[in-house]
Amino acid sequence: MQQVMNFIDQVSRYQYLQNALIAAILVGIICGVIGCFIILRGMALMGDAISHAVLPGVVIAYMLGASFFVGAVITGVLTALGIGYISQNSRIKDDSAIGIMFTAMFAFGVVLNSSLKGTSVDLWHILFGNVLAVSTTDLWVTFAMSIFVIGMIILFYRPLLLSTFDPTMAKATGLPVKFIHYMLMLLLSLVTVASLQAVGIILVVAMLITPGATAYLLTDRLSIMLVLSAVFGVISGVLGIYFSVIFDVSSGSTIVLIASLLFGLAFFFSPKQGIIWRALRSKLQQG
Repeated sequence: MQQVMNFIDQVSRYQYLQNALIAAILVGIICGVIGCFIILRGMALMGDAISHAVLPGVVIAYMLGASFFVGAVITGVLTALGIGYISQNSRIKDDSAIGIMFTAMFAFGVVLNSSLKGTSVDLWHILFGNVLAVSTTDLWVTFAMSIFVIGMIILFYRPLLLSTFDPTMAKATGLPVKFIHYMLMLLLSLVTVASLQAVGIILVVAMLITPGATAYLLTDRLSIMLVLSAVFGVISGVLGIYFSVIFDVSSGSTIVLIASLLFGLAFFFSPKQGIIWRALRSKLQQG
């Protein structure tokens, strides 16, 4: 209890902790929401691809003295378009196109970074994140991205719902399925960029997938899944920062570990899907 009070006292006194908490909450919400659609559409690899592909954009933005948010968004969107172009214009399937593009872009980013003699970008923070270093400017950019992403999800909720669960029916009813797909890729790119400072390139895919997967074990309704996923994302962010401050460990990694712990609890104790409850029901039925 004393540690909790000390943490609250530190948050009330230090601006960087306030920024970190707000950023973690925003990232938890948007990662949770977008992650639901990524899981239901079987696009987990795409999230991994875009999270890695933003690295060259970050380095180029640094070289030009521009915001890394801009560079990351551009390379993320270009990667998503490139994957779609390769898979639609060759015999290469989506998963292979994803593997080709994200490894090429990530390697390109590493080469660019290593070419900056003596002034290279701090790859550690880019790869693993440092939410405690979020500036007020970063926070406003993340807030703007979050508003845009949530607004687009609300605006296109029904088309996203139909195209996710029944793409054939969506096409038959005249919905622009390709447009919806690429819009989701844009939103995924924005969410990835917004999450870079908090959890980094390596771990952002975990925040995109794990809260949504946890919610998926608890409900069959998309609307409830979206809310639960966002809640799990926020809990992971807040508790992750708390434990990272208390134990002086990596903030991004701690956030992901909390999200993984929540998934583990749902995996074993979910009323419908949980391993333990299924085993108990099976024994009761046999008895």
